[in-house]
Amino acid sequence: MTRIAVYAIGGNALSSPVPKDVDTSAEVLAHVMSDVIDLLEAGWGVVLTHGNGPQVGHLMKLDTEQTQSMDAWVAATQGMIAHSLALHLDSILHRRRRPERTACVMTRVLVDGSDDGFSFPTKPVGPVLTPEVVMSADWDIAETIQGPRRVVASPLPMKVVDLPVIQKLVELHAVVICGGGGGIPIVQSQEHYEGVPAVIDKDRLSALLAIELEADALIISTAIDAVRTDFGGENEKVHNTLSLDECEYYLDQGEFPAGSMAPKIGSLMEAALHRPGLSAILCQPGDALLALRGEAGTTIVV
Repeated sequence: MTRIAVYAIGGNALSSPVPKDVDTSAEVLAHVMSDVIDLLEAGWGVVLTHGNGPQVGHLMKLDTEQTQSMDAWVAATQGMIAHSLALHLDSILHRRRRPERTACVMTRVLVDGSDDGFSFPTKPVGPVLTPEVVMSADWDIAETIQGPRRVVASPLPMKVVDLPVIQKLVELHAVVICGGGGGIPIVQSQEHYEGVPAVIDKDRLSALLAIELEADALIISTAIDAVRTDFGGENEKVHNTLSLDECEYYLDQGEFPAGSMAPKIGSLMEAALHRPGLSAILCQPGDALLALRGEAGTTIVV
């Protein structure tokens, strides 16, 4: 039976709309593609998830008349990014004469409409707002370090609505690209679904997907080669493995910032706890196979 890896790509690893970042993004994307091919050649099936922060922010900046809802922008960036990833990956698979092909799934994710985040939204999205937009927009707006920005809820994912489709494609040995931007947030009202203004954390969604797919690995790729404590300090330490208890301790000590490492560590912990035997790994793009062998990155162990 084929082992399945859910591989999460950060939004900043993808093609950036900012010209100065294009070369860096292209290099990181090349490492991601290398990881996928390495995994396939090692006999793994691969499900790719990805962030969309820079891309959705760019599109929202262009929408000066506020014509689209937040869930529509997530859906739009899912299609854009999945299309780009699929073109790159299918080209490589064709050149390598491998049998796999990509499949892109617009992924809807059920959230709790009564989540506190909808009453007290805190997740900044989109560009810094002009005074005119601040005065006229019917949004929740908060002052950030950069300036005034729209804020939305960031609820926990409850259910991947399109899971049966993803499962069937995995069985057909497709490289599935799904869950972009944490998924399109929807709520269920009686007998129908509707989109909501929210952003689901991409790593939390990846953990849920790994659990529901009964995957054998969750790999979160990020800009650092391994988890560090006392980052940048005199006692900086690189961790090849971390137990759940150690993760809890370092989270309580504030070692992992809420806006960056904490969701990643929490997601890996969740997957490791609810899927016994799963390899829960954080590593930099290009190190996935080495990390699965315990030779790079950080593995969360139960």
